[in-house]
Amino acid sequence: MNALALNHLALETSVRHAIDNQEFITYYQPIVDLTSMKIVALEALVRWQHPRLGLLPPSEFLGLAEDTGLILDISTSVMRSACIQTRQWQLEGLSNLRIAVNVSPRQFRQKDLVDRILQILSDSRLSPSSLELELTETSIMDNPESTAKILTEIRRLGVHVAIDDFGTGYSSLSYLKRFPLDTLKLDRSFVNGAATDAADAALVTAIVTLAHSLRLRVVAEGIEKEDELNLLRLLKCDEGQGYLFAKPQPADKLRQILFKELPLYPVIPGQEKQPNLAFL
Repeated sequence: MNALALNHLALETSVRHAIDNQEFITYYQPIVDLTSMKIVALEALVRWQHPRLGLLPPSEFLGLAEDTGLILDISTSVMRSACIQTRQWQLEGLSNLRIAVNVSPRQFRQKDLVDRILQILSDSRLSPSSLELELTETSIMDNPESTAKILTEIRRLGVHVAIDDFGTGYSSLSYLKRFPLDTLKLDRSFVNGAATDAADAALVTAIVTLAHSLRLRVVAEGIEKEDELNLLRLLKCDEGQGYLFAKPQPADKLRQILFKELPLYPVIPGQEKQPNLAFL
């Protein structure tokens, strides 16, 4: 127990130093319109450029950062850098580009969250309609009354709200009606099995149909295979992201993709491979 405590303390100290030294950097993953197959948005994702261990994924530090409250500084930094970068790309010609930023449970409970968002939008000169905040199901269900009030304030700014990893948390259909939302992000666990498993395909079909009935956009996460893409296009899923299109990458590398005229993943009408739906 002593060893674990010391290790925890050392890691916490290291995270504090990383914040002071600006070692946390923002990566971006494209979100693609599944009709036009063009990039319409990006998701901002944090990485830790550790001086000794190299590039670390969020799983290595976000849990500790959330527990200690350090996530607040990290999340604010990511949101600020993502909004500034998105505005820069808009000025260079991508006027309709949106940016999606994750909001941690602790960050969502901040009393001055709305004021912080307003300040970042003002500093970056990014339109509120170009920003989408991604929340997990568990974070919004802790206090439904408070959540409804906060989300209403955020929506009044013109900022969009998305539920991330839909289907893995509470998955209560009641909050889809109760809370002011814009987007459902379909969890990758459903997407990865939808092309081969009847149950997953049925769930994806039901979620897309329900979301569209409630006038919500559906974004499928974790698209890795062509048959997954084809099925999602057939089901009229609005947007998608995943390694089939592009991995998360820093802004300088992503620029090469963003400013190409061709679609990210070309699909020739009438020649795309149709998914096998015999198992449904």
